[in-house]
Amino acid sequence: MQDQMGLRERKKLEMRQRLADVAAQLFMDRGYDAVAMSDVARAAGVADQTVYNYFPTKPNLVLDRAGDMLERARRTVLEREPDTTPAEALSAQVHGDIDHFAARDAVFARGEFPAQSVISDSLRRHALEFRHDQAAAIATAIGQTDPDVPALVARVHAGALTTVMQAVTDRIGAAILADADLAAAARELHVDADVALTDASEAFRATRARFAGPS
Repeated sequence: MQDQMGLRERKKLEMRQRLADVAAQLFMDRGYDAVAMSDVARAAGVADQTVYNYFPTKPNLVLDRAGDMLERARRTVLEREPDTTPAEALSAQVHGDIDHFAARDAVFARGEFPAQSVISDSLRRHALEFRHDQAAAIATAIGQTDPDVPALVARVHAGALTTVMQAVTDRIGAAILADADLAAAARELHVDADVALTDASEAFRATRARFAGPS
């Protein structure tokens, strides 16, 4: 029974990846806005409902791991060491994202989220909505770890962190669309991200000290 369940799960994962790859190819060829869910189904040779079973909405085809990304950021901030700032805790995630996209096939990557969110206004709106939700989750985590920091201040700090994340994604997308050297672009991004996150860390430490209660 366990073997059968394992096989079913593997097949589901394979189908999910296949649909995502087909969608990325279509987005690369036509652009996100010009592709319908039915187009993905036809190109994959499956029924329309099959696509919806795996990806309930079109944005899910490029933002299908958004929920996991949001939760990972929240938990990273919530579970960090007391002497670590949110920016320092999230640094590995930011730099990991840079390395991940720099290692992608440059041609295929034109159909994926970073590039398509640069050229599609509708997808851009979904991306910014996700960052809004991600900032809210990070702010909630900051409120739990640093209750002396006012909620509004925590929300502003969280917004700054997600702005860095989105700026990194935008730079990656622009580099892909410009057929730039992704390895060189990644090296520059690592440096810039370090500067931005260091500034955020210094600001958070100053903020935390300002609102800290008597020791």
